[in-house]
Amino acid sequence: MLTPGDQAPTFTLTSDTGEMVSLENLLAQGPLVLYFYPADFTPVCTAEACMYRDAASELAAVGARVVGVSPQGSASKASFKAKLGLNFTLLADPGNVVAKQYGATGWFGLPFGGRRVTYLIGRDGKVLDSVVADFRVSKHAGFVKRAIEALNAGT
Repeated sequence: MLTPGDQAPTFTLTSDTGEMVSLENLLAQGPLVLYFYPADFTPVCTAEACMYRDAASELAAVGARVVGVSPQGSASKASFKAKLGLNFTLLADPGNVVAKQYGATGWFGLPFGGRRVTYLIGRDGKVLDSVVADFRVSKHAGFVKRAIEALNAGT
């Protein structure tokens, strides 16, 4: 897992709209809350996506945006986004290639499967904060609160 001060690995992935999206382009728009989740349409992943949906406007108010990443394809992402009314971009990471670079794989120590990991990445591409919690969405909600406070403080 990446730690504060680490440079976030670059990537280009397909979005829920079929567009290619790079980390560089995302960071050009401001700080990024980048979260990795195991699968579209699962109960805990749905709860987490809804939590980020509900926090997106608060994050936008401090210049940040939310982006979610999981291994399912862009068509699944589009359906998941529409069903939940998500107001942020979802990216497809087939084979968890990017998730591995971010330490967001290896559920319960196993070498496969996605993990629920969230990063706050500054415009300079450096990790400012992170959290991992496979089943406790409340830990990610606390992370969002910390991220907003840090961005308000100018961190």
